[in-house]
Amino acid sequence: MEAQETTQTQAPVIEVDQAALDKTVKYHTWASAVMGVVPLPLVDVVGVTAIQLNMLRKLSKYYGIPFSKNVVKNILGSLLGAVVPTGAGLPLASAAKAVPVIGTAAGVVTLPILAAASTYAVAKVFIQHFASGGTFLTFDPEKVKEYYAEMFKEGQKVASEMKAEV
Repeated sequence: MEAQETTQTQAPVIEVDQAALDKTVKYHTWASAVMGVVPLPLVDVVGVTAIQLNMLRKLSKYYGIPFSKNVVKNILGSLLGAVVPTGAGLPLASAAKAVPVIGTAAGVVTLPILAAASTYAVAKVFIQHFASGGTFLTFDPEKVKEYYAEMFKEGQKVASEMKAEV
């Protein structure tokens, strides 16, 4: 059996423990939902971004993909920018918290689900990308827009189920 030749932009396709992936996704999805409850506008969005960066660092480690915080931060911004309006929900819900009482209540109700769904979708997109031999350098946000939207909807269901568990 010949070893698959890899370049700087392609990673070897390796088997990853599905239970470990699921645990990582679930943990970070929960953490994002909790961060969504923070009543301070934009602090929640910064927190969710940090959680997503940490999750991508862990996922990339499972697949042996080099991680650079600055590169990944730009890629994450590109992904969320490419999927507007789905990606815009998080900052808008956060900004709504600035409106006294009603805005805060609405933001605290909606943002945890949006944050969890976004984190879940980001995880699923990158797991699929890494599993197919992709790296951060070969990631194209435009190519995953539909899959992200699909996973965001699935993530909303997952977040609603998580909320029901609480």
